Amino acid sequence: MAAINADPEVMRWIRDGSVRDEQQTRGGIQAWEREWESQGFGLFAVEIRSTGELAGFTGLSVPDFLPEVLPAVEVGWRLGRSHWGQGLATEAAAAAVRFGFEERGLERIVSITQVGNDASERIMTKLGMHPVRETVNPTGGRRVRVFELSSDQYGTTTR
Repeated sequence: MAAINADPEVMRWIRDGSVRDEQQTRGGIQAWEREWESQGFGLFAVEIRSTGELAGFTGLSVPDFLPEVLPAVEVGWRLGRSHWGQGLATEAAAAAVRFGFEERGLERIVSITQVGNDASERIMTKLGMHPVRETVNPTGGRRVRVFELSSDQYGTTTR
């Protein structure tokens, strides 16, 4: 995971675009573990079945970096560049959305991306999400789009 977080091309769409070192990555993983314990959901590794290689992560988290969308649960993903364009992010994020609605009983899931990140917007659209607002991410100062999917929409558009 540290190698993925250290890749400037991967990180250019994350918050302020800064890469993360190994210590920051470890801290992030510890935060994910705490979220699983406190919320009953969180982020999890995405691996390639045939090789066991770590491709990245996906999952659900509370987007506390963007208070104006709260209360909310966000589906997010981050894959290493060698795994882009293969449908892995869509497949993994769809599993996270399914878990959120079917196992955790969530009523709404959002996804947040920087304006211009067309690849992530395509994934959000494939998940059945639709844009609901554009705003500025206070932790990075960049414009972001918020997409949303309700449990009612999930039941009719994604199964």
